[in-house]
Amino acid sequence: MNPNSLRDASLLDLYKMEADAQVQVLDAGLLALEHDPQAAAHLAACMRAAHSLKGAARIVGLDGPVRVAHAMEDRLVDAQKGYAPLDAFAIDLLLRGTDLLRNMPTPDAEADIAAARIFVESLTLPRTADAALPPPKATVTPARTAEPTATHQPETADERALRVTARTLDELLGLSSETLVEANRLSPFAASLLPLKRMQDGLAKLLEALQHRTAGLAADDDMQTALAQARQQAAACQQLLGERMAQADQFGWRIGDLGQRLYDTALRCRMRPFGDAVANLPRMVRDLARTLGKQARLEIDGEVTRVDRDILEGLDAPLTHLLRNAVDHGIEPPAQRRAAGKREEGTITLRARHSAGMLLVEVGDDGRGIDVPRLREEIVARGLAARQTADALSETETLAFLFLPGFTTRAAVTEISGRGVGLDVVHDMARRLRGAVRVHQRTGEGTRFTLELPLSLSVARSLIVEIAGERYAFPLAYVARTLRLPHDAIEQLEGRQHFEHEGRQIGLVGASQVLQYAQRPPMGDVVPVVLLNDQQGRHYGVAVDRFIAEQTLVVQPLDPRLGKLQDIQAGAVMEDGSPVLILDVEDMLRSIEKQVASGTLQRVDADTAAHAPKRRKRILVVDDSLTVRELERKLLANRGYDVTVAVDGMDGWNMARAQNFDLIVTDVDMPRMDGIELLTLVRKDPRLQSTHVMVVSYKDRPEDRQRGLDAGADYYLGKSSFHDDALLDAVEDLIGRAES
Repeated sequence: MNPNSLRDASLLDLYKMEADAQVQVLDAGLLALEHDPQAAAHLAACMRAAHSLKGAARIVGLDGPVRVAHAMEDRLVDAQKGYAPLDAFAIDLLLRGTDLLRNMPTPDAEADIAAARIFVESLTLPRTADAALPPPKATVTPARTAEPTATHQPETADERALRVTARTLDELLGLSSETLVEANRLSPFAASLLPLKRMQDGLAKLLEALQHRTAGLAADDDMQTALAQARQQAAACQQLLGERMAQADQFGWRIGDLGQRLYDTALRCRMRPFGDAVANLPRMVRDLARTLGKQARLEIDGEVTRVDRDILEGLDAPLTHLLRNAVDHGIEPPAQRRAAGKREEGTITLRARHSAGMLLVEVGDDGRGIDVPRLREEIVARGLAARQTADALSETETLAFLFLPGFTTRAAVTEISGRGVGLDVVHDMARRLRGAVRVHQRTGEGTRFTLELPLSLSVARSLIVEIAGERYAFPLAYVARTLRLPHDAIEQLEGRQHFEHEGRQIGLVGASQVLQYAQRPPMGDVVPVVLLNDQQGRHYGVAVDRFIAEQTLVVQPLDPRLGKLQDIQAGAVMEDGSPVLILDVEDMLRSIEKQVASGTLQRVDADTAAHAPKRRKRILVVDDSLTVRELERKLLANRGYDVTVAVDGMDGWNMARAQNFDLIVTDVDMPRMDGIELLTLVRKDPRLQSTHVMVVSYKDRPEDRQRGLDAGADYYLGKSSFHDDALLDAVEDLIGRAES
């Protein structure tokens, strides 16, 4: 190995990138040749890939990869000339070579050369060497994941790939979004000049009328001259303003188009072909099937489907689990497939496509399907449901148990299955990416898993609405449809409001109540309703004030210092520059369920001032001691206060900003953020600075009290005072009785 070459880190990185691409070509070509050894196109592609790798490795000075690639190229040339056909044994050896190339260079150059020497010798050994060199085990080393590329289109062979960090791409997308917003301001600015133009038109007419009136009077020549000059100036201003308005319109259109193209291009930088994430999967399926004594191949459809890079990276583990399950649980051994009238080789399909603004990824097989009765037995045996309940479950409900953590139908643990890890990972990934996973099966014919995911985590096609005078965005992935519901179509059923839609009764709630707005605007004769659907297929109607628009928003993550805001997912900026909050619909639906369970859900058209119960004072208790926290909560709750608890200062700070409290009761010594820091932040926040804060601490020295009071505490109480009513008396002194 040439040591000077390794000093050029960028050259080595370029080799690794090229090696990743060429190894993928070799893997795909060799798998195709295994089924059709005479496929000239695949054979030629493999030869080119091996030759390119050999040349690239030689430039960088990597002797091990040079030897491996050269030996593979020679073996492929022999096959092309008919000297040595590619049988199953030869394919196994060549695939072992791709594994070596995938993992080279290692830190030990001498070990690389030794491994290459053994590999070269294996390609020249006679067939009797099978015992000495068995086929490789069914383990596939993941290919290196290159940094996201600015433009990646594998169908264009002569296009260069540039290494760009993910942070740079995010910044580029953010700047392009801001550029588009600013460009959209030009049209309103040009329109704002129209009143000025009308004023100038009026001024010109007034000057003309004035000159006509004074023409017959004995006015001096100086006045007539001045009027004539004023008319000329007004006419010149009119013409110049008209020209500038036309230029502004044209410039606004051009910069708007440029901003849109810049934004679209920046967005495409985050999108990568689906094939980038699945190139190694056919090899994995083939090797795993051989290990299990089966025959299976993977067919991929939709490799050029564009996918957000974050989603693409998140798909790696779930797809691996689904494919391993398909080979192990789905595909039958050759003898069973023959008996069932199937081909000995099973087929697993992996498809990716766009549909209705979502990315659909399907993993299906033509295997035995899922034994639903046996699955019900397993559910009962594990105590997950009673016998009567399990027997009453529909097939869809029964299959949903497969996604529970630790659930498996294997009786014994093997290297492949039985550990209870797999489908729960798929389910968790789908939820984390704001998607869903569904399973369908036909006994004896196969199983299909479908992942429904957003096209991108960077942008969200959203419905913009107004709630209590503020703008919010519902991601369209959760919106079943929008309705304009006549007020008389709303019915009361068991104390809650419902309306009928497509033959079903759907509950109706007010968005302003869910988001905890104190003042809720009255509903008109027609109620705008957003029909939401959750992961279980249930529907909820959410009444809003009005629909504003449907837009694609660039998702701007909230500052992590804010913590998790209830019912809020992220922020964004609309095309006119207005800020908007993107709702966390799953969180919002959980809030609705809590309000339904607690009985606090009110009518959408209710007069909150007349019908709402008396408001209870709200207190936030912040203490890292469970015992003290629970004691304070019980004391205050028994006195009638509405009490919320936080486990430390950071948790309390997040809650204080997310909700409204009349009083904060905090300890001093706590992890992450102590009480004095919390108190200081509260006093600096314009919205919270008037909130009463009481410090309750074991530190009861005069200097401790003074420190708390200097930081802005309204009251400092020692925890030794809990034996009497000192705490409750102090609370009433600060905020009054529990109800107001």
